[in-house]
Amino acid sequence: MNLAALSVTLVRACLRDGGGGSPTAVLTEPGGRGLTDEERRRIPGLAGASHAVFVDEGRRGAAAVSLRFFTAEGELPACGHGTVAALAFLAERSGGTRYRAVLETGNGRGIAGQAERQGDLTAAEFEAGRVELRVPVASEVDLIGSALGLPGRPDAVAVATLGRPRMLIAVSGRSELDALAPDFPALRDACLRLGLLGCYVYAALPGGERRFAARMFAPAIGVPEDIANANSTACLAAVLHACEGISVDMGDSLGSPATVTAAADPGLPPLVRVGGTALVGPTLLLP
Repeated sequence: MNLAALSVTLVRACLRDGGGGSPTAVLTEPGGRGLTDEERRRIPGLAGASHAVFVDEGRRGAAAVSLRFFTAEGELPACGHGTVAALAFLAERSGGTRYRAVLETGNGRGIAGQAERQGDLTAAEFEAGRVELRVPVASEVDLIGSALGLPGRPDAVAVATLGRPRMLIAVSGRSELDALAPDFPALRDACLRLGLLGCYVYAALPGGERRFAARMFAPAIGVPEDIANANSTACLAAVLHACEGISVDMGDSLGSPATVTAAADPGLPPLVRVGGTALVGPTLLLP
């Protein structure tokens, strides 16, 4: 297919106070036909986004929607902010105030999603799934910590799997988080060696037990730093057993402030809900 003939809707997912957010390319592709995976990998870069979401509303009838997620490195089994973007896109297409759907992602699992339009913005939330947690061994922590440039061995770490595993590391505060300057080639190699999607570094913010700031580094999938990573925030909610929910600020280091919310139930493994606010932008033709 000629990529120049494709129209792409750019959705800014996980806004903070109505601004910023993560630009996400959303396309309709009924039945997954028309593009090769190589072409799908090219679309995020052409659209000026880190991720692209391909939406098929007809695979299993009107009640279910199939989603596929791609970065420049290939397909992902799940993408949290991409799901927020897709829900906002679908809610606007529906023409109603409220939208609900069963979403089928690359891992073949159906999840419940909902969105509510609030003027120009759309608040979206979905069941991210159950998060598997384990404690990493010391050699894994040392490898990732060295690539991040962290002094010594971090104390609070976990490997959380939601679609794919990623390492979560806590730092002492916002200043240490902001100062991180990873060696991206080394971090990419370390993540590939350990089979990790990336590394999510977080810090508690003053003024509340449920507010955090975080940065997500994922050079192994072609995203050195992600503006908003909703699935990793879901993993943090599971680590913290955050039944009452958390709110996580991201994207400040990239000049695009974003906020993701998440809450975990008390089950084992925890079932997590995640959400954010999105702005559906104009439909563009690819260059």
